[in-house]
Amino acid sequence: MQFTATEAKNRFGAVCAHAKEGPVFIEKDGRIDSVILSMKQYELLKASHDNLSLGERQTEFESTHKAWLAEQNRRFETHGLWCDDLRVW
Repeated sequence: MQFTATEAKNRFGAVCAHAKEGPVFIEKDGRIDSVILSMKQYELLKASHDNLSLGERQTEFESTHKAWLAEQNRRFETHGLWCDDLRVW
């Protein structure tokens, strides 16, 4: 379910009711800004996060975003850092 920020403010009770069924996305300025979860969903999310070590989360991130990381590494190798040409005055 998705609401604008104004709709969420004006219909907060309905938003909370929808959150019990699934995540509710709040849109601000045409982009998703926030997500409202039920307490049950939050506890499940927190428990799954707490069970993973930092190394496991890093491995999961790297496998999930492998293509993006490769693109960023290629961009760095080709162009270097965006701030390499900046000079101290």
